[in-house]
Amino acid sequence: MGRRLAWTVFAVATVISTALAGAGAQSFIEGSEDLPLAPVLEAVDEAGMVFDSPSGRIVEAFATGETDRQEVLAFYAETLPSLGWEQLADGRYRREGERLAIDFFGADGALSVRFTLAPE
Repeated sequence: MGRRLAWTVFAVATVISTALAGAGAQSFIEGSEDLPLAPVLEAVDEAGMVFDSPSGRIVEAFATGETDRQEVLAFYAETLPSLGWEQLADGRYRREGERLAIDFFGADGALSVRFTLAPE
């Protein structure tokens, strides 16, 4: 009886931890461990670049999604201030000597997004 209970507890714990890991998984913009990728976007692997310069890091990353500009802008306007970013304009942010630009290409519904992070 004790063995059966142990296996049941193990199975339930495995299911719960798997569900929590999937629900809490957050992707980040390539080259950055502190800039989240909007859930409506998918990173385009190896399309960008990461460069460390004496004045700071330079990151260019790309993502695509079946979404529109307003949804992406709303996500970052809500998320980035809590991470210390000051919004300068739509898609433009500043934090601790760095600037972030979020630019859009293509049509809403088949959107491509470029993230450019550079020193001020």
